[in-house]
Amino acid sequence: MKSIFKILFFVFLILSCTSPEKNNDNKKLNVLFIVADDLNCAIGAYGDKQAITPNIDKLARKGLIFTDAHNQYPHCGPSRVSFMTGLYPDQTKSKQLRLYVRQTIPDVVTLGQKFRSENYHSVRVGKIYHYHNPRDIGTAGHDDPFTWDRTFNPWGRDKKEEYKINTLMEGEYGGTLSWLEADGTDEEQTDGVGANQTISLLDEFSKTGENFFLAYGLFRPHVPFVAPKKYYDMFETNDFTIPFSDEEYLKTIPMPAARSVREKKVQNYLEEDLAKIIKEAYYATTSFVDAQIGRVLDKLEETGLDKNTIVILTSDHGYHLGEHGHWQKRTLFNHATRVPLIFSGPGINNQNGDVDDPVELVDLYPTIMDFLGMNPPEFLSGKSLKSYLDGERVEIRKNALTELRVWTPSGIAQGYSLKTKDYRFTKWLHNDSLDFELYDLKNDSAELNNLANNSSYKKVKDSLLVTINNRIFEANNYPESLGRQIENVTPVN
Repeated sequence: MKSIFKILFFVFLILSCTSPEKNNDNKKLNVLFIVADDLNCAIGAYGDKQAITPNIDKLARKGLIFTDAHNQYPHCGPSRVSFMTGLYPDQTKSKQLRLYVRQTIPDVVTLGQKFRSENYHSVRVGKIYHYHNPRDIGTAGHDDPFTWDRTFNPWGRDKKEEYKINTLMEGEYGGTLSWLEADGTDEEQTDGVGANQTISLLDEFSKTGENFFLAYGLFRPHVPFVAPKKYYDMFETNDFTIPFSDEEYLKTIPMPAARSVREKKVQNYLEEDLAKIIKEAYYATTSFVDAQIGRVLDKLEETGLDKNTIVILTSDHGYHLGEHGHWQKRTLFNHATRVPLIFSGPGINNQNGDVDDPVELVDLYPTIMDFLGMNPPEFLSGKSLKSYLDGERVEIRKNALTELRVWTPSGIAQGYSLKTKDYRFTKWLHNDSLDFELYDLKNDSAELNNLANNSSYKKVKDSLLVTINNRIFEANNYPESLGRQIENVTPVN
């Protein structure tokens, strides 16, 4: 009898020392991917003294800030397809809204799809791929079902009460400046509902032990700027200032650039008091977004999942608040190309301070793969930023590339812009004619003094022209392992 007990005892020891596959998986890092819509760097952690963003600021203090991160196309759909595939827009062939990712690159393995192949649970809450905002709230928008195991499409009071929204153009909310001091609570708003769903998923994963790639996409601060009244009450309207811009300024920049900053006539040359109200609305909505992110991060910590989860926070593009006389996005200036980018979590070393080198959102996919020890797809065009996360400060990129198409009365103008530490250089092609912008950022951080035709900067311009042409060539390279690549695809409403 004793011998039987001895055998059973040794069997128990062997089994207890042999971790099941689930426990092995639990040693892997999870990813919480937070993407806000139209969030610029008007954030406390980025030096904005008017911003009230305590939760993002706390995440930044615990993690690593990239101060000079740029998107590859300053418009929602093309940017999101780019960072979810690790490809440039010239490679995705997706440069319009209302395109599904597989209309142009049907064989691509997206970021979430790659996690699924690695036995992670890939989940989306809210907006990650393109949605018409607010039109498509509560639907799947232009989502990609291959990316996810599960999806949640939050719908809140802001969608139900659109009729209350103030707007510069009657009945227009998604593409025109619009705002509302909303009644009710955070949790009644779409992003509050989304936060609740994300919190519920974190509770679930803390119990199941399943590894996850959890993407929480917020619909704000995209217009309409809807936030509960308490967030508006945090600010004084008259504390905001509006940059001045006139018709004379437009004469100093190429025609396509001038078209981009005067794209919406109803938003041009706003009366100052109205402009202040709208700017306050953006800041209030950003504070609301910050609060929802804070609720999710608090739950991550409460469940203990923060010890095994990398948090990445970013936005699809930046946002003008009157700079260059422009509101919203779709320009090749810093206010539209620059985005917040914060990494936080176990193993991320921030002892050497912020990363001030230029980086790109196309770098997200390869960085995540590298940091988690996964084999990346061969087609990825971005660069891994892992060495920064490890605490090193050897420059990975010397510049960041962004492109934009601008519609003009005489056809489409194609622009490419290069952001280096010292300069912004933009090349426009329109009807076989080339035009340029050059800004010396050390002396002109607002990018208002175009030096492209200044003879003192000829050598700088010539050097940057060679660099941007090389970058454009690389961004057009067709990765053989990508599979099919389809051009001139019709958007789907």
